[in-house]
Order: sequence, then C-alpha cells, then structure tokens
Amino acid sequence: MDSQSRVFAAILPAARREYVGDENEQGLEVRAVTRQSPGNRVREVQVTGTAEVCCPADRVSVRVSLSSSKESVNEATNSVSRRLEYILQTVRQHGVSDKDTSVRRFLHREADQYHMEAEVVVSFSDFEKMEGVCRVLLEKLDKSVCVGTPQFYHSAECLSQMRRRVCVSAVENAQQKACEVSQLLGQTLGPPLLIREEETKEWRSEDEENGGRGQGAAPLSHIPCSPTITASSRVSVSFSLRDRSRKKL
Repeated sequence: MDSQSRVFAAILPAARREYVGDENEQGLEVRAVTRQSPGNRVREVQVTGTAEVCCPADRVSVRVSLSSSKESVNEATNSVSRRLEYILQTVRQHGVSDKDTSVRRFLHREADQYHMEAEVVVSFSDFEKMEGVCRVLLEKLDKSVCVGTPQFYHSAECLSQMRRRVCVSAVENAQQKACEVSQLLGQTLGPPLLIREEETKEWRSEDEENGGRGQGAAPLSHIPCSPTITASSRVSVSFSLRDRSRKKL
C-alpha cells in the first residue's frame, strides 16, 4: 500500500506591507498535499490569500432648520412657509429628487407668542450639488436659516459592493500566488476544488489627518470629515495540480 505523502511550502513576508491603494496583500501560506483517494491520487495546493479595500463615503445629508415667532398663527406659519418653499425650490433646481428630501413642521405656543419651526433634511449623492445648495441658501437667506454641518455616510449599496470586491480580490490574489507556486514546483495549476472565506473585518476611519498639507499648517477644523470604511478578507482556496509532463488524453 502506498503511503500518503505531503509537501509543504511557505512564503511569508518579513513585515506587514502597507499600500496606499485599494488592496493590501499580506502573507502567503501554501500547502501542497498529495492525498490518497479511491481509484486515483489527488494532488492539490492550498493557498491563503488576503486583500483590503478602502471605500470613502458616497452619500451626504444636510439639515436646514428655520423658525418664526409671531403674535398670530398665520404670521408665524407664513413667515416659515415662504422660506421653506425657497429651500425646496433650490434643492429641486440642483437636480435632487423629492424622495431624497424630508420636511418636518412643528407649531407651538408660549405665552402670547406662536412659534413655528421647520426642518428640511436633504440627502445628496453628488457632493458638488450639496456644496452648491448650501452656498445658495447661505447667500440668499443668510441668518434666517441655519444650515447644519454636512454628515457623510455610506449607503447600503456601497457597503455591499465593497464586501464583494474585497472577497473577489482576496481570491484573485490567492489564485495568482498558487499559480506562481505551481510553476516553481514544476506543476500546472488546475481548477479550484474549494474556496472558503475564513475571516472578514471592517473598520471606520475619519479623514482628520493633514494629508497633503505642510507639517506646520493648522488643521481646518470647520471642514467636515468624510469617513472611510476599510474591509479586509482572508480566503483559503484549494487548487488541483497537474503534472506538466502528463500527456492530455
């Protein structure tokens, strides 16, 4: 009876390598195994591949609030309604859909004064449109409205796409490394036998560093931070091996 034979190969970097781009390749752990199976001998190479993908925020929301205090209900509501209509018109003129705009109104009374308050929350996928809307409202309505600080965030579609990309990138890295190892061993890489995602991680980072500025430059504290989410994936992939000298049937 033939005994089961195994060959192990490992390629590991001396230290973790950092990349500014989308992907971060880490170590490689390779195991070439010859297994005994009924009727034939199955040879395979098992590769661990990793990748990282960075994804900046793709959406931003702005909150605009306004209020009025008058001695009559009509005066209070009319004062707010005029400005509110101008805000909504400005948003539409910049190509923002009504489904991305929400409006809330609240009327209450304190002593002899009626207070009318309104709030408009607008979501943008185009950051330049957001800047244009904020600029127009501040120029035309000045202190009669309060334009809040833009809040950047990631949409569900953006996060889903990022998770798919990082998994696919990890598998691509594993395949490339397995191909190089098979060539080193004088073998031809066959089709994949098993693909397993072993670990995924996500972490959020705020763009608060002074990247691109001089070391002596003061940070611009009033500029809103755009968050970035980084996802990492580690996969284990097994490929079959073929002997180059074997003739095709």
